[in-house]
Amino acid sequence: MQHEHEHKRNCSRVVMGNATAVLEFLLIGISNYPELRGTFFTLVLITYLSTLLGNGLIIFLIHFDHHLHTPMYFFLSHLSFLDLCYGTASMPQALVHCFSTHPYLSYSQCLIQMSVSLALATAECFLLAIMAYDRVVAISNPLRYTVVMNGPMCVWLAAASWGAALVLTAMLVLSLRLHFCGANVINHFVCEILSLIKLACSDTRLNELMIYITGIFTLLLPFGFVLLSYIQIAAAVLRIRSAQGRFKAFSTCGSHLMVVTIFYGAAISMYMKPQSKSSPDQDKFVSVFYGALTPMLNPLIYSLRNKDVKGAMRKVMAKRA
Repeated sequence: MQHEHEHKRNCSRVVMGNATAVLEFLLIGISNYPELRGTFFTLVLITYLSTLLGNGLIIFLIHFDHHLHTPMYFFLSHLSFLDLCYGTASMPQALVHCFSTHPYLSYSQCLIQMSVSLALATAECFLLAIMAYDRVVAISNPLRYTVVMNGPMCVWLAAASWGAALVLTAMLVLSLRLHFCGANVINHFVCEILSLIKLACSDTRLNELMIYITGIFTLLLPFGFVLLSYIQIAAAVLRIRSAQGRFKAFSTCGSHLMVVTIFYGAAISMYMKPQSKSSPDQDKFVSVFYGALTPMLNPLIYSLRNKDVKGAMRKVMAKRA
């Protein structure tokens, strides 16, 4: 078995002159913790199925019930679609590779997966900031809400988040220009940009600088905007005279802020720190928070506890009965 494994690793490289070109990457994933494979597989499977069910249900209900055709639910449907795609870009592969002896990916497959995941995560960073802005306008200026957040404006904001994500991801991926000299073992569940850069034998300082600059625009600035938005929302909520109304608003905003903090916080802790201080094992488990946990939690926190969504679910049940 060991000889076969070594032969497979050697077949994934081609000697070119004195250098070795890497054609495939071996994803370690959970294989260095064999005793955790069964537990990891079960948890990821439950998380992925919950992500599919929760986000799929939200998209269906928002499309089905015309009462949910409002700016807030328009953005929530985009968030659910993003989370569906984001979970699907990584979790099925993590499940397949969990018990695989040789979890290899070709260089092109690795690049495609990395690009798709980056674009979706970046779009979610912008969309969460847009959703915070939507709530600020709704609570701080309710009389002008329908004027400010009109149909064309909502479409433009959603399109801008997708467009900006695609442009920034393309800039980041096209700037990589990495050269690999033999090492082809990625200590991660999926092809992830920092893990890929660590394998390169070329100078990666420009790449690390690009990741840092991109992180400022996609992580720090949107997260700062979200925090400021929730401070404004909290100030508006404090002016509510009803104690019950204040409690309801704070419980809703608190749960939203918790999920947003998990998503941004986990990503910032990975991408905005010096790479010399990063731990591969720690980073790959931190990535589970924003790569698997957040897509599952979003529909639960943002929508399924909401009385409008519960009402839409009752209508669906009544029609099927």
